[in-house]
Amino acid sequence: MANFTPSHAAKQLLAGYCGIIFGGFGIHKFILGYAPEGFIMLVISLVGGYFTYGFTFLIMQLVGLIEGMIYLNKSHDEFVDTYFVKKQGWF
Repeated sequence: MANFTPSHAAKQLLAGYCGIIFGGFGIHKFILGYAPEGFIMLVISLVGGYFTYGFTFLIMQLVGLIEGMIYLNKSHDEFVDTYFVKKQGWF
């Protein structure tokens, strides 16, 4: 069983909602403490979006939407175990 604290529940909700709304910018990754993954999403969205007329931003937005829905559909124990204990960075 994972060590559950109230801050994990707040991070789960905040990361889930930010993934759905601001997913293309990788904000949800920064909230969970995955800075390299968040930076990758941010660079792909901004730099790639500039050169592809926003196509890669739409792809990153879709990835963020999917990840946000995954975060919100996991139980609290499963979320903590997956993203704080096992440190799974993607999906």
